[in-house]
Amino acid sequence: MVSPPTSPPASPPASSAAPSAPMALNSLGFAKPAAETRVVVAMSGGVDSSVTAALLHEQGYEVIGITLQLYDHGVAVQAKGACCAGVDIHDARTVAARLGIPHYVLDYESRFRDQVMQDFADSYLRGETPIPCVKCNQTVKFSDLLTTARDLGADCLATGHYVQRFDTAAGPVLHRGADAGKDQSYFLFATTPDQLDYLRFPLGGLSKEETRELAHRHGLSVADKPDSQDICFVPNGRYGDVVRRLRPGAVEAGEIVHLDGTVLGTHNGIIDYTIGQRRGLGIGGRKDADEAEGPLYVVGIDPATHQVIVGPQSALACEQVHLGETSWVARDGAPLPGHAVLARLRNTAPAMPAMIESVADGGVVIRLQEPQFGIAAGQAAAIYDADDSQNLLGGGWITAAPLAALAS
Repeated sequence: MVSPPTSPPASPPASSAAPSAPMALNSLGFAKPAAETRVVVAMSGGVDSSVTAALLHEQGYEVIGITLQLYDHGVAVQAKGACCAGVDIHDARTVAARLGIPHYVLDYESRFRDQVMQDFADSYLRGETPIPCVKCNQTVKFSDLLTTARDLGADCLATGHYVQRFDTAAGPVLHRGADAGKDQSYFLFATTPDQLDYLRFPLGGLSKEETRELAHRHGLSVADKPDSQDICFVPNGRYGDVVRRLRPGAVEAGEIVHLDGTVLGTHNGIIDYTIGQRRGLGIGGRKDADEAEGPLYVVGIDPATHQVIVGPQSALACEQVHLGETSWVARDGAPLPGHAVLARLRNTAPAMPAMIESVADGGVVIRLQEPQFGIAAGQAAAIYDADDSQNLLGGGWITAAPLAALAS
């Protein structure tokens, strides 16, 4: 006779204890211990990225340092104040060894040459004034390096930029650095929402002085290393020499012409001039006009005729700026026409009140509340929220800045 199956023992009464609370977020915003969070740090060999790695290592994160070899030729390697040269790779290695973290050097010279240096040369030949550091962030550091970090299984990529990232219900936002004198948000206008999801900026709330103090506390050899100043592939700031080397035979001589049509002299190439330039024009003044006009400035560059156009400072006034290749940090995209914003047209300039005049085909036209002077095509415009001047909305590359003096 088969016995009936026995009933399982009665379950104990459900516990009345409250469910365990969710794990608190770590300092990088992840719901897991720091020791289980892998972070790739972009290490340039400077004090900022070195302190970034040191802080995260101290907090218990699994830190991997990566340095990009972007340019390592001849005199540029020895140029003081230039990032990503040979000495900087050595410094990054030294810091990583002191911290006891893995460190890798990736050869990005070919990519950097094609995406940044060639564009730099072509931009100057078009009569523009490029910003290769933004282009490098856009096409190399925040594109390929993010992919590499993900391939390494990292939860995020951390950099030493002085900007602040905050998580909101609508997604992360990017704010200026707490140290207004070191804020680098202008250079990150092209950061996309997906990139911002993955990026972290541990130094955003610090001042430069605090960063150096931390470098000394951690015993880092780069604690007193000067900040990078020059473009890494332009030793001694001689942009024209680099363009001539990259584009041999492409630079042609031309005339220096006053707005009134008077030919004042000649030049050896438009690449040696930029909008708003006053010194080193290579021309003598016109005695009959100097007293009334004041000094002469470069107000226009015509690549088709190879002319450099000069005039008084008043001729540089510009109220409308055209942007191309716009990029928006916020997921809802570009502000609508009529929206009040703040436009920062140079890294060293304050953000000025402006209005979005039109939006079409990836481009934006902004109308400045007050005329600005010396705005050059090829530069960037970072756009901030008029209601929160710390909040970076995005920006674009300046494609045109019409001058009333040339339009008349």
